[in-house]
Amino acid sequence: MKSSFFVQSWRRRCIKACRQISLKYLFPLLVFISFVTVLLVDSFTPVITESGGFSAIAQIPRQEIRGVWMTNNDFDTLKNRATVQDAVSQLRRMNFNTIYPVVWNSGYVMHPSAVAQRAGIQPFVYKGSDGHDILADLITQAHRKGLLVIPWFEFGFMAPPTSELAMNYPDWFTQKRDGSQTSISAAGEVMWLNPFLPQVQQFITNLVLETVTQYDADGIQFDDHMSLPHEFGYDQYTVALYTKETKNPPPTNSQDAAWVKWRADKITAFMVQLNQAVKQRKPQAIFSVSPNYYDFAYKFHLQDWLGWMRQNIVDELIVQIYRPDLQSFVANISRAEIQEAQQIIPTGIGIMTGLRNNPVPMQQIKSQVRAAQERGLGVTFFYYESLWNYALEPLNERQAGFATLFPSPALRARVE
Repeated sequence: MKSSFFVQSWRRRCIKACRQISLKYLFPLLVFISFVTVLLVDSFTPVITESGGFSAIAQIPRQEIRGVWMTNNDFDTLKNRATVQDAVSQLRRMNFNTIYPVVWNSGYVMHPSAVAQRAGIQPFVYKGSDGHDILADLITQAHRKGLLVIPWFEFGFMAPPTSELAMNYPDWFTQKRDGSQTSISAAGEVMWLNPFLPQVQQFITNLVLETVTQYDADGIQFDDHMSLPHEFGYDQYTVALYTKETKNPPPTNSQDAAWVKWRADKITAFMVQLNQAVKQRKPQAIFSVSPNYYDFAYKFHLQDWLGWMRQNIVDELIVQIYRPDLQSFVANISRAEIQEAQQIIPTGIGIMTGLRNNPVPMQQIKSQVRAAQERGLGVTFFYYESLWNYALEPLNERQAGFATLFPSPALRARVE
């Protein structure tokens, strides 16, 4: 009896111990399984089928864009190593994750460029306060803090008539039907490089590849100026090319649908080639595009960025929506093409934070950021200096406002 009692007691103790061990290891396992299940559920989007049921399509996780453009107006910040360090550290503390520094502005390259020097269009070189390479320093310091740096090819096909580029290569520029060659932009009076001319395409490609390969950049960005206003394209070369391919001269109406499409398709073909050239040099480079909303971009600037996206040459989209009115802002960020982009690539909205003579109130910025975030969109601010230096609010109040926009980190992974 005594031995039987000990056996039964020993058995009960073993069972109890096994249960405790099982629970000890089973609980973390159950937590892990739950976590994986949530990830799997979140990676599928429910779709209503024709029969009224539901199916699911897999989605690739997309990282939230929290960026800021650095323009030539930010040169005082960019030229000093210590100031750059402070700026990058502050952006990191506020949970930004991407910087877009200008590298092509007003017909000039914003870093040492052998391509520009050979072309004879760069009589000076932008350098830092101690003679250093500004772009290289920014990239190094940003990467130390975990931020991406995507150089911004701001002026695209646009250049001022007073630039060496315009003066040294007049045959590279296109014209309107009346023979005039300039238009008025936010940057003032500008001329437009002929995007259909092989020499122009090669020059732009060389500049882009130089930036991508010379620096440890995370990609390259093109904005609304990688385009052509619809009034242009009546130069001798383009007229001859259109006539040869269509057996008709270009329509006198610059917004004729077929004439718009022909020119837009030519720009698209070049962008496909440019993307391929970039990817050959740096396969993981982010090919970023920052256009205006699609209807405007296509009809008025021959920029078929939706077509670019559907041809899989856009890795990231930031649509510029500079609207002070919240209702108009929301209407524009809710467009179908933006929703389409969200399904396949990181997508954000360009938000105006102010200009030197036109500050934007913090409340407007907050409401627009909130509207974008509610729709699953990232944001990029135009531009760094106006975040808190050209502001209506006191500096501390302004910075405190930005600190609330991104309460938790959302670092973007660098792919080496």
